[in-house]
Amino acid sequence: MLQGHPDMKKCPGIDISTGSLGQGLACGVGMGIAAKRDNKDYRVFVVVGDGECQEGEIWEAAQTAHKYQLDNLIVFVDNNNLQIDGITDEVMPNIHLGKKFEAFGFDTYEINGHDMQEIVDTLERIKMTKNGKPKCIFANTVKGNGVSYMENECCWHGVAPNKEEYELAIKELDEQLKMC
Repeated sequence: MLQGHPDMKKCPGIDISTGSLGQGLACGVGMGIAAKRDNKDYRVFVVVGDGECQEGEIWEAAQTAHKYQLDNLIVFVDNNNLQIDGITDEVMPNIHLGKKFEAFGFDTYEINGHDMQEIVDTLERIKMTKNGKPKCIFANTVKGNGVSYMENECCWHGVAPNKEEYELAIKELDEQLKMC
């Protein structure tokens, strides 16, 4: 049920299984173009990581989204400042990533990626905006949020917890949910 990379054969709502960094946005742009050409009124959502945004394919896709005025495309950037092999600023600095999306013609919204109300409110604002511009939700997050031993630790990228670690994580998350 809890997959690493969501598989379209196992996870409802996932239309394309991707793996190579940058590929998902390019596929999403293609889906957005298809919707426009077929006069369909659906939106395409793509999630990318801040480390993934170091890939050139991301910016080729962003440029294409702007050219074809894909206001039906919403890109969530998970900005947690970590990637598989370290801190993004140490591996390859992104330098004002949200502003880069703006420079590529996107309407950009910077939010707290852990605040569900802020996510919903931002999506509602976007829903009302048909201006020919693709959208970027720049979500500031903490990798492993809510689990003490996982927070801000890149070593947990693609690693499953053992039984004891899992039980501790669930306990910590349950305690936080009770406080809500």
